[in-house]
Amino acid sequence: MTLSDKIYKWLDDRFKLGELLPPIVKHPAPENVISNPLYCLGGTAFLCFLILVVTGIFLAMYYKPTPDEAYKSVERIMTEVPMGSLVRSVHHWAANTMIAAVMLHMIRIYFMGAYKKPRELNWVVGVFLLLTTTTFGFSGYLLPWDQLAFWATKIGTGIAGSIPIMGEYISLILVGGTDIGAETLTRFFAIHVLILPIAIATLLGLHFMMVRIQGISGRL
Repeated sequence: MTLSDKIYKWLDDRFKLGELLPPIVKHPAPENVISNPLYCLGGTAFLCFLILVVTGIFLAMYYKPTPDEAYKSVERIMTEVPMGSLVRSVHHWAANTMIAAVMLHMIRIYFMGAYKKPRELNWVVGVFLLLTTTTFGFSGYLLPWDQLAFWATKIGTGIAGSIPIMGEYISLILVGGTDIGAETLTRFFAIHVLILPIAIATLLGLHFMMVRIQGISGRL
């Protein structure tokens, strides 16, 4: 018996994995879904999220969210930290790929009519996942604290501030004052590494639960 078999047996004796796992893992899907790459977009987005979590933890160990140290810490990650440039590049491209995959996934759901009864609530959760994912990208854009990040955030917060009625309050919450500065960087870092991960993990849990209960919708 191998080590992995022993570990599985030890866990199975205590948690009855042999009884719990099959109903969760074995889930029937329509035949036209199995061979269609369009149905892999959701899984691609989730894989990117897992990559972002792992690489993000690594980057957070070296990043310093202050105006004086933010750019220097990113520069250090890119030039001095072993494999830092690779990890940051993987984080960057995984973020872009996740946003693209979520958007394409939503487009596929819409044109194939998979948002209709009984999956309306799952569609709503998907919309919130899309908004959360794009906010992830926006909040992370400021963290390098260079000219591109500064002016992109300036434009983004300006757009948020132009929303009728609530815009002024949203801009104040994001910026933390009248102009982008240390308060803004701290808030964006907190949003990026604390608030949004909790939000997206909760939404993913709801999304997967509803997919598990309702099944995968085949082509209409």
